[in-house]
Amino acid sequence: MFQILDALPDNYRRCAVLSYVNSTRTVQIARIKNIPNWSFERVVFPGQRLIFEAPLEARLQIHTGGMASAILTDTIPCRRLALDRSAALAQAHDEQQAREHHHEGFFPDPDRQGPNLAQVEDRCGKS
Repeated sequence: MFQILDALPDNYRRCAVLSYVNSTRTVQIARIKNIPNWSFERVVFPGQRLIFEAPLEARLQIHTGGMASAILTDTIPCRRLALDRSAALAQAHDEQQAREHHHEGFFPDPDRQGPNLAQVEDRCGKS
């Protein structure tokens, strides 16, 4: 559900559930570096919603770039990304169901139409 791989220092036990959406067409790196003795870094793909826990005083850095370099394109106060915990859980559940639904067809992209498995078997013969 939520990912915290490195435990927060003892003086940061109160966290908030946060949400960030990559609304660009490029892969981004989300980082938090302003919390002493703790770091957070995740890859965020285009259109992906990242739901995570962090202290409200943290600042989320968004890096965008190519293979060999990344440029700091935005710094967002985590207070602006805070969600209600029940809303975050419902959002994550809805997104998981949508992902599972998209993978039921032959093509996972809902905008790309293609044959489903039954249509392919009918044309190519069942193996």
